[in-house]
Amino acid sequence: MKKFDTKVQHLKYKVLREVAREAWNDTLLENVLEIPKTIVPGKTSTMRCCVYKERATLSERVRIAMGGDKDNPNVIEVIDIACDECPAAGYEVTDSCRGCLAHRCEDVCKRGAISFDHNHVAHIDKSKCIECGQCAKVCPYYAIVNRKRPCQNACKIKAISINEDNAAAIDNSKCTACGACVYQCTFGAIMDKSYILNVIDLIKKSDYNKKYKVYAMVAPSISSQFTYAKLGQVIKGLKELGFFTVIEAALGADMVAQAESKELSEKGFLTSSCCPAFVAYVKSAFPDLVQYISHNLSPMAALAKYIKDTDPDSKVVFIGPCTAKKAEAQLEEVKPYVDAVLTFEELQALYDSKDIDITTLEEEVLDNASYFGRIFARSGGLSDAVAQGLKEQNIDFDLKAIPCDGIEACKMALLKKSKNVLDANFIEGMACIGGCIGGAGCLTHGEKNKAEVDKYGREALEKTIGDAVSVLK
Repeated sequence: MKKFDTKVQHLKYKVLREVAREAWNDTLLENVLEIPKTIVPGKTSTMRCCVYKERATLSERVRIAMGGDKDNPNVIEVIDIACDECPAAGYEVTDSCRGCLAHRCEDVCKRGAISFDHNHVAHIDKSKCIECGQCAKVCPYYAIVNRKRPCQNACKIKAISINEDNAAAIDNSKCTACGACVYQCTFGAIMDKSYILNVIDLIKKSDYNKKYKVYAMVAPSISSQFTYAKLGQVIKGLKELGFFTVIEAALGADMVAQAESKELSEKGFLTSSCCPAFVAYVKSAFPDLVQYISHNLSPMAALAKYIKDTDPDSKVVFIGPCTAKKAEAQLEEVKPYVDAVLTFEELQALYDSKDIDITTLEEEVLDNASYFGRIFARSGGLSDAVAQGLKEQNIDFDLKAIPCDGIEACKMALLKKSKNVLDANFIEGMACIGGCIGGAGCLTHGEKNKAEVDKYGREALEKTIGDAVSVLK
C-alpha cells in the first residue's frame, strides 16, 4: 500500500518511526547512534554516493526528529550535508547559445555581467549578476535559463537563498514555516523539527500517574489522508496509542466562524487568523495591515483553550497537515493551550512504531463539528463558513470574500488592500495551495483531497454552526 507521495517522505518517516520506537522502549539514548545503521544496513548505499555519507545525513535527520537545534527558533531546518547535489542557483548560459553577433544579452545587462569567449559564447559573471532576468528575456534562442532550486521555487516569499557553501539558507525573519520547501526538496535536505518525543512523553506520563488526560485534536483534512484505511480506524488507532479521546479541530473552526463573522460585521474589513503561515506573512511583509487580522484565535488554539478551561489538567496534542502549526504552538498567546503538534507523517510513524495496523481495528465515530467547520480544510471553506455564520446570527452584512489559494494569491490580495484597490471586505488567507489539504505534513497531496473533505463535511450530523457550538455550552 502506498502511504506517501515521495520516497523522501518515506525516508523521513522511517527515521521518525525508529526514533519513536526507541523512545517507547526507553532505549533511545543508548541506541541513537545505531538508528542510521538500522535504516541503511550493510555497506551498500541506495540514496547517496556512499554509505558513509548516507548515514551521516541520516544522523542529522535523527537529530531533527529529536527536536533539532534548540538555538534556532525556526521549526524548519536545513541539513547542510544533504544540500549539495543541486546545481548552482541563478541564471546560466546553456549549450543553446549560438555565439550570435547581436549580443542582445550583453546590451541589456546594466551590470556588465555578460562576457564572451573566443567562440563568442556568452558567460555570466555571478559576482556582478543581480538575477534581473533581462538577458534571458531578450535571447532569441532561449539559451539563458534560471536554474532555481526546488526549494527556492517553492518559497514564494523569497526566504531561501544559497550560502557560500552552496547550501540553502533560510531567512528566519521572512520564513512563515509553511513547509513548502520541505515538501519540494528532492533530497530531503530541509526538514521540519519533530516534537514526537514530547508527545510520547506526555502519553507515557499520563499512563503512569493518571494525573492528566491527553487529548488528540485532529484537523479536518485528516479525512483526505490515511486512504488505505477507514477514518474510524484512524481514530481508534489514536486511542490505541494512548490518547484519552479524539476531538475534531473542526469544532474549533465552527467556534471561529461564528465569532469571526460577528467581528467582521463590526469592523467592516478583516483578514482571517486561521492559517499561521498567512498570519506570519502579513506580519512580516505587510505590517500596516496587521490591524485587520482577526483577533480570534485559530480553530486549533480556540478549541484547545476550551479544553483547558474545562479540564485544566489536560494535555492537548494537535495533529494535522501543517508545519506552521508547530510555530504557532510556540506563540505566547497559544502556548498555554497547545502542548504539542504532530503532522500526519509523524502520526503514521507513531502507529508503526508500536506496530499498530489500523486496518485491523474497529471503527470509532468522530462527530463533533458541522459541515462548515469541516470544510475549513480546503480553500474557500472558511469564506463559506463565515457566510453561514452571518446568516445563522441574522447579521445583515454584505460579505465580499476573496479566498486566497496559496501565498501568491494572498500576496496579491494584501497588495491590493495596501493600495486601497481591493474589491473585498474579507480576505481568507491560505498559504498552501488547496488550503490545509496541501500542507507539507500531509501523507498525500492532490485535487482528490478536496472531494474527500467535502464528502466528510456532508457526513456531519450537526448541520449548522450553531448546533455544533451549542454542545460547548
